[in-house]
Amino acid sequence: MNRLLITLTALSLILTSCVSDQQVASKVKEALEKDPTIITNLIKKNPAEFITAFQDAAQNAKAEMAKKREEEQRQAFDKSFDKPIKPMIRKDNVFQGAANAPLVLVEYSDFQCPFCTRGFETVQKLMEKYKGKIKFVYKHLPLSFHKEAMPAAQYFEAIAIESPAKAFEFHDELFRNQRKVSKGVPFFDEIAKKVGADMVQLKKNLESKRVKDRIAEDMKEAAKFGMQGTPGFLLNGIPVKGAFPVEHFDKIIEKLKSRGLKI
Repeated sequence: MNRLLITLTALSLILTSCVSDQQVASKVKEALEKDPTIITNLIKKNPAEFITAFQDAAQNAKAEMAKKREEEQRQAFDKSFDKPIKPMIRKDNVFQGAANAPLVLVEYSDFQCPFCTRGFETVQKLMEKYKGKIKFVYKHLPLSFHKEAMPAAQYFEAIAIESPAKAFEFHDELFRNQRKVSKGVPFFDEIAKKVGADMVQLKKNLESKRVKDRIAEDMKEAAKFGMQGTPGFLLNGIPVKGAFPVEHFDKIIEKLKSRGLKI
């Protein structure tokens, strides 16, 4: 009975007040080693109470874990401003917006990823909200389980050789009609013709080393920066991994402004 009393008291303290006293823990361990049936008998005699206590403990643990994750994310967010990531922006990278804008948004994306459609919508809003103050660079991270993502990326880059403007028209049309991306080449040809691409030149460029190397470089860079899923963004070097709303980017911009960025 004394062992049972010690166990119950200790468990009560641990569950209700996060006590971690070594002596209490030692006595609990000793009691359970001598008689492991203490717990099982206790559960059998008080199943409802045990389930309630277990659920409460689980909820408390879940809340604590969420709080810990939130704090870790906050610390990582703040730290990212001290060491912003520097993606490669080539002279021939196609982009939208102002060439010398104070805000540079780089996206690593997959034309067949549904979350990237949400990312596309967010980018459109940011381009409008910060018009003349933001430059958008689209980079590729076609995921292996999206069969048409790589061909779509090749079409984008092949069209971009002829005309950056037409490439972004192609980009926009694909995200506005993403359900049709799974149709592959016939759909890509349809959209390419719609945006006025030179189809003869396009077909020559599709399998070119230039196009394939560009996509491979983007994928390598994304991996280097820990972009495992899509969409992934860098706003002035601050990483955003996932389809976050405009407000999250606003928060980054406000923090950048507080650190001296003038827009």
